[in-house]
Amino acid sequence: MAGQRDPRMFGKLHRMSAKPVWLFLTLCHLVGEMAIWAELQNECLLANVRSCGDCILAGRRCAWCTLLNFTGPGEPTSVRCDLEERLGERGCPESFLERPKGLRRIDVDRPLSPRGRKLRPEHIVQLAPQQVTLKLRAGEPQTFEIRFRRAEDYPIDLYYLMDLSYSMKDDLENVKKLGTELQRRMEDVTSDFRIGFGAFVDKTVMPYVSTVPGKLRNPCGVQEEICSRPFGFRNVLPLTARSDRFNRLVGRQRVSGNLDSPEGGFDAIMQVAACKEKIGWRNVTRLLVFSTDAEFHSAGDGKLGGIVVPNDGRCHLNSGGVYTRSHLYDYPSVGQLAQQLGDRNIQSIFAVSHEFQHIYERLSELIPKSAVGVLSSNSSNVIQLIIDAYNALSSELVLENSKPPEGVSVTYTADCKHGQVFTGEAGRRCLNIQIGDEVKFHVKVQTRGCPANGNDVAMEIRPLGFNERLWLRLQFVCRCECQQSSQPSSPDCHFGNGSMECGACRCNEGRLGRECECSSDAVPITDMDASCHADNSSEVVCSGHGDCLCGECVCHGRENLGELLYGKYCECDNFSCDRTAGVMCGGNGVCDCSRCKCFDNFTGAACDCPVATDGCQSPDGETCSGRGTCVCGTCQCVESKYQGPKCELCPMCPEACQEHKDCVQCHMLKSDSQEMECDRCVVPVHRVPKLDSLDSCRVQDLRNCWIIFSFIGSGRNMSIVVQDKRECPAEPEVAAIVVGVVTGIVLAGLVLLLGWKVLTSLHDRREVAKFEKEKLTAKWDAGENPIYKSAITTIINPRYGGIQ
Repeated sequence: MAGQRDPRMFGKLHRMSAKPVWLFLTLCHLVGEMAIWAELQNECLLANVRSCGDCILAGRRCAWCTLLNFTGPGEPTSVRCDLEERLGERGCPESFLERPKGLRRIDVDRPLSPRGRKLRPEHIVQLAPQQVTLKLRAGEPQTFEIRFRRAEDYPIDLYYLMDLSYSMKDDLENVKKLGTELQRRMEDVTSDFRIGFGAFVDKTVMPYVSTVPGKLRNPCGVQEEICSRPFGFRNVLPLTARSDRFNRLVGRQRVSGNLDSPEGGFDAIMQVAACKEKIGWRNVTRLLVFSTDAEFHSAGDGKLGGIVVPNDGRCHLNSGGVYTRSHLYDYPSVGQLAQQLGDRNIQSIFAVSHEFQHIYERLSELIPKSAVGVLSSNSSNVIQLIIDAYNALSSELVLENSKPPEGVSVTYTADCKHGQVFTGEAGRRCLNIQIGDEVKFHVKVQTRGCPANGNDVAMEIRPLGFNERLWLRLQFVCRCECQQSSQPSSPDCHFGNGSMECGACRCNEGRLGRECECSSDAVPITDMDASCHADNSSEVVCSGHGDCLCGECVCHGRENLGELLYGKYCECDNFSCDRTAGVMCGGNGVCDCSRCKCFDNFTGAACDCPVATDGCQSPDGETCSGRGTCVCGTCQCVESKYQGPKCELCPMCPEACQEHKDCVQCHMLKSDSQEMECDRCVVPVHRVPKLDSLDSCRVQDLRNCWIIFSFIGSGRNMSIVVQDKRECPAEPEVAAIVVGVVTGIVLAGLVLLLGWKVLTSLHDRREVAKFEKEKLTAKWDAGENPIYKSAITTIINPRYGGIQ
């Protein structure tokens, strides 16, 4: 609306004009806030510790002063614990500061195997260092670096575990030649390759397998084909370097049969993982190929056959390599398999049919270092599948650590190939690592405190799928060195009522106080504490400003600076009153119990308000121009639209536009004639390129042009801003008006002519229709016209009658 302005817009303009000052004040404010926040967040003071051991656990920056007379009267022992620089400021010498630090020590660091050299398996080093000791102090992290490089010609053990149910008959024929062909293909990867073979069907009890004697002899049900008797798992061939033996033994295998679709593969995987010696696993790369065209039974399914004993995760193969406890133990769970395979660094390759690919992909997400490949209908692509899966698994490096003790955190940052850096959970992993590539991991270990027993803790960090690991020994800084030289029954602790430890008294049982001067037997501890609380609801002793000694508050304070704390509960002080211009109580009062007591003629929280109202009188003698009240010698206007030191201005009132109209016009005309003087203008006028005309004043000058202006600031800082460009009415276009009038007349004539023609046509059509209708309804005969009458007089021409 004209004559009004948007205070937000003009407040913004004002802030822009005062931006440097505003930034400076904001910076000062932030610095002050940060200082206060730093003081409040001083973990050393917040801990309220009682010993040096408690102090070093409060925070990594906390130090303890062992100087004997460091604390003053009434000061608690906890003041010995503070930031190192603050203790120095308070007079604690450097030599009396107890500030133990953590450390990192590399105990074993065998160099990584060099590139381009083939070594014996026991001499290959892919992970370094191998042993690290960390001494941890609460809140102080320790970091170290792990290096990994894939060695060339690293040995591989591959165990092929196959489903021998009847549906895998065609697949068995292709697997019989697997040993020789796979060994030939693996020569490109390693010269030390061993292969083994095992088979599984399901538990030999109902309802998994038919226990009818005939079905047990030939579970396939085909007379002309003899199948193997049902079995749970059989270790056909332990790991061997002889591929011909693999082909020969696998060639003798026959398929078997069962009743339900899911198979007992989990039982077989558990035995392959648990029976290290009988399978023949070496400390090399271990691969388990699991081949099937069906789902799997898992923990709990054994109840269908009356088997309720959980799987124990142990090896139960007899001398013939047969799993003998299949009918006694339930199937293992996915979690059990994941733990067993992970602990033994066995990488799983699930070679399954396309129908069940999605099931095993979800299973692979739960089992570390595993992959899934799709078998063709007869397993003819199994060799290529194994090669591809091995390349994918071996090029992925994932670090895993054993469970740390409570309060200890381990984080990783991965420095992978091509300068790629990953943090968080991704910091444990590097991908696409080829033979000879080296990657690094930065490990940070931090503790929040000490274990309950304070003993050293051993951890391990290992790359999944590789049989190398780093042993990590964690030691904890839980005590100060000065605690080792404690002096029992020290005379400095009130006649031997406590031990002198790290410069402070540790009182014997039943004694209290800074120097163990109080007896808890004379006055119950609860009564002592109660007498130091301001009220029953307060949990703060001595208002947080003192110590309860023998049932009385001993207040803190710095008398040398004139700062005193007093009162029964230390609730009063003489230094925390409000200030004006940095002066306590504005110099117009005294500070008493945290409140200003003002002198005569002054009032307010900081005694900064004069009682007199002389400064609020307007020239007409009226207080605040009748538009406000006088508070502390300053007018407070009743409405925000009134401004000025005496509320004499009203830039938002409708009459403000007319009041300043002449001044604004003068300044606009002055831009045309530089000789004009606008002496009557008392408010500064500034010109701006553009203003919002909707929220500004609009007045017309002598040429009927609109001048747009508004106000910014308030009080003595108020000024007028005027839009540079006036809005003048446009001159009329005569030619356009003439053309428009003529065009209108012609169009009107055409419309009238068209209307007359339409009406005439409609009238003619109605007349013709009416005639046609009457014609059809006529009822006279054409031979007897009712309106016809014959003549009654005959006239004969005398000259006609045959006269010749």
